[in-house]
Amino acid sequence: MRVIDGMHRLKAAKLRGQETIEVELFDGTSEEAFLRAVEVNVSHGLPLSLADRRAAAGRIIASHPQMSDRAIARAAGLGAKAVAAIRRRTAGAVPQLGARIGRDGKTRPLNSVDGRLRAAELIAERPQASLREVARLAGISPATVSDVRKRLESGQAPVVEPSRDPEAPADPPPVTDIIDRRVEHKRNQLQADPAAALEKLLRDPSLRHKEEGRQLLRLLQQNAVVTRACEDLMAAVPSHCGTLVLDLARYYAGTWMDFAKLLDERVRMENRRGAGE
Repeated sequence: MRVIDGMHRLKAAKLRGQETIEVELFDGTSEEAFLRAVEVNVSHGLPLSLADRRAAAGRIIASHPQMSDRAIARAAGLGAKAVAAIRRRTAGAVPQLGARIGRDGKTRPLNSVDGRLRAAELIAERPQASLREVARLAGISPATVSDVRKRLESGQAPVVEPSRDPEAPADPPPVTDIIDRRVEHKRNQLQADPAAALEKLLRDPSLRHKEEGRQLLRLLQQNAVVTRACEDLMAAVPSHCGTLVLDLARYYAGTWMDFAKLLDERVRMENRRGAGE
């Protein structure tokens, strides 16, 4: 019967003379209760300090080593790179696992060699299978499956072998790096007139006539406002909130980048199908 969230509400109820209060019961271990407490306190109430969030991330890494850096970052209100640095510092005291559970609840291996080999087998057995289907069966990400498929199509092995000869040419960059650069290149092309691109999307009936499309348009409009008023928004951030706003900005930027990568992959697949037809 330990309170893991709502201490102030409980105290306020006692001060009002209440004898009972509605609660949500949580059934779990003390480690699971701590993780839940961090998650809810990051999203509401008094903001945790950066030191508190880092300490919480370290404790979560110790109690939940199977969680990915991004999953812990979301729970603790930090960036994934900050969590990775904390994990490296505690490497000697924390069990090193071969796989981690991501924000989507899926388990992915840290060493993708077995997953790449399994993906190569699945691609050979099911050439029409989607990237997501192969990724689910092989236990790796769709981006890694895409890289395996590209390597097989070019006659290369599915696993990237490190070169021992310093004079030998390096392997081509992973597909995720290619996608990152392609997304960045497209973004730079938009800098000439991003308002025109947004206006074109706002007039598109296939987006305007369904709720998900309207939600996407609202998000894009809000980002346009941030782009135009960046300096004014920075001036509005008080010094004691700077770190928290910074962490949130980085977190949301990472979410948009994940969205861009998945969308880029879908567009390339659709273009490939169109070329085949």
